[in-house]
Amino acid sequence: MADKRTIDRIRRMELYFDTISYTQKNYPDMLKKDRYIQKMLTVLMDYYENGQWLKDYKADERGELPRDLKRGVLSEDGVYNLLAEIEDEE
Repeated sequence: MADKRTIDRIRRMELYFDTISYTQKNYPDMLKKDRYIQKMLTVLMDYYENGQWLKDYKADERGELPRDLKRGVLSEDGVYNLLAEIEDEE
């Protein structure tokens, strides 16, 4: 089973992923205006690009995460597609 830090990190990245996705779909101008959203986007991008996302994804594949843990951020294309959509809009 994954440790508490891993689970907390995935929960935080899930929150960022959901918040950014919602904002991008409903209030796209806020992505550039809201500092809090910008910070979440920076952290999510770093999580995805620095290899931590892949480690968490592999832990999920090995069945190390709790079944009730929301993990949309670990979908194979979710974060990549979101970041690509945001980049395309800039």
